[in-house]
Amino acid sequence: MNEEDDRSRFEAVYRRTHEQILGYAVRRCSSPEDAADVVAETYVIAWRRIAELPDGESGRLWLYGVARRVLANHRRGERRRLTRHTELTEEIEYLYATPSPESGHDGVDEAMSMLSDADRELLALALWEGLDPGEIAQVLDCSRNAARIRLHRARKRFAKALEQARPPARFASQPLVEKEAR
Repeated sequence: MNEEDDRSRFEAVYRRTHEQILGYAVRRCSSPEDAADVVAETYVIAWRRIAELPDGESGRLWLYGVARRVLANHRRGERRRLTRHTELTEEIEYLYATPSPESGHDGVDEAMSMLSDADRELLALALWEGLDPGEIAQVLDCSRNAARIRLHRARKRFAKALEQARPPARFASQPLVEKEAR
């Protein structure tokens, strides 16, 4: 292929996949600016590796895989730059936060935070991106069976974390006075 063919092919892939890759990044980044950086870097890599970019649906899944790795690199860099800031924020929240017992939260966020990055990514690919195990396998560069097993285990760990995050129903329904009287 010549450079003009590569450019046309890249532009077609970009038009066809940009919205999906942007959505993937936006749902995983803390700011729109970070998401834009992840998407830009993803397509820079796609341009540099245009000869390796598969055609059709496989190309979209290949881009998800690239975006996933770019996002992982971005997160590592953020962690390196913000380690002390995070420690101070957690200390302040611990010392000065006043949790509300009637906040109405269902424990999903807390349960997700208990999971590993890999489990959160698997669940997000299945739920947010709507990918089936075969597509997840292509994104993660593993076998379909491995993706199915990992997804099953991630769902089980999520269910267990959710049980831990939610207050037991028997305590939630009893008035405070009754608990103290015991």
